[in-house]
Amino acid sequence: MRTVVIGGGAAGIAAARTLHDAGHEVLLVEASDRLGGRARSLSLSSLFPREGGGPDWTPAFAGEHVDAGCGWLHSAERNPWTGIAETTGFTVDRSDANWRTQWRDLGFPPEDQEASAEAYLTWNDRALSALEGPDRPLSDFIAPDDKWRPKVNAISGYANGANLTQVSLHDWAAYEKASTDDNWTVKEGYGTLVASHAADLNIRLSTPVTRIDHNGRRLNLDTPAGTIEADHVIVCVPTTVLARSQIVFDPPLPDKHAAAADLPLGLADKVFVHVDRPKWPTNAHLIGNPYSACTASHRLSPFGWPIVESFFGGDCAEMLEDGDAAQFAIDELVGLLGSDWRKRFTPLAATRWRHEPYIGGSYSHARIGSAGQRAVLAASVDGRIHFAGEACHPFDFSTAHGAYETGVAAARAVIGEPAPIA
Repeated sequence: MRTVVIGGGAAGIAAARTLHDAGHEVLLVEASDRLGGRARSLSLSSLFPREGGGPDWTPAFAGEHVDAGCGWLHSAERNPWTGIAETTGFTVDRSDANWRTQWRDLGFPPEDQEASAEAYLTWNDRALSALEGPDRPLSDFIAPDDKWRPKVNAISGYANGANLTQVSLHDWAAYEKASTDDNWTVKEGYGTLVASHAADLNIRLSTPVTRIDHNGRRLNLDTPAGTIEADHVIVCVPTTVLARSQIVFDPPLPDKHAAAADLPLGLADKVFVHVDRPKWPTNAHLIGNPYSACTASHRLSPFGWPIVESFFGGDCAEMLEDGDAAQFAIDELVGLLGSDWRKRFTPLAATRWRHEPYIGGSYSHARIGSAGQRAVLAASVDGRIHFAGEACHPFDFSTAHGAYETGVAAARAVIGEPAPIA
């Protein structure tokens, strides 16, 4: 029995690893030229200019990585990637993320920090108290003229990749009820960790699958390099790929395409900036403008490195994908730190996940009234075509550990040992 896993992100790697370790014949095919999908680590040394005009480079940081995609072990105590990291020699950093702390209270006086936190809790409580009713957008639970609505919208951008008006209450609540506040990091890179889990697997890169023919006894997968035969297929691609019918099913599976369209990928992007002689402690934090929905969450000197990692989400990230996100981040930092800091910042890199081929976004959220589409997307077809990925998880969606668990569940279904996600 041969299984082909389509998609080399966290879900696909988990599915292929589970099958391989159980002694099953498995082939992992990935459309792009690398593994990891939305988990992607970049070496710090590759971001710095090789010749004149760049910042001084400290050799001590050579070989270190930053995460262009997912970077946090969310719900880390129960996150399977935590255990994988620790048993394979990766360094798990349990330091506080400091998201609720404004370094030196810059641009955000303590009384406003307290007021905004209270406003967020009030919004959160109003939303959760409405769960027994019909699904509604998260924007319904904070007044349009509330002073802190822009900040809550910024947080929605970071967490959901989308504006409050676009996010389903029922879907959001499923995640919130299951998640915990332990958010840790992997020093060598989350993307490095995910890709390393594919060691020794049978893999073909640069092999997009464009059609799955499931008319006959065997499945036939069309690729530019020819047709691949399989007994089982596990489809582990972002919802954008299915919603755009980049993979055609024969006979058609319209429910899958519709479910994927109802679970669009929001957007979160990052900017990396070198800073000369930083004055803050390791893993300090600043929010650029707590009174605006379009602002970055700035992670200062992760692991003590001389960089700032600036994080944008939702409408703000969409606006900046075709603009100068690095300049926006530097302007925010200079506005908080003072004009003399401008010459100390040098842009290194910026992500554009909306434009990434075969991905086209960051993580899924459900349209209003569509939370149930996650189960539709995850359901197997004829016991031969299985689906996995963060969007298939009932409550850990938008995370690499949610993707991992759905990949393992799909593989166990192939093996004949189904283990439903609880």
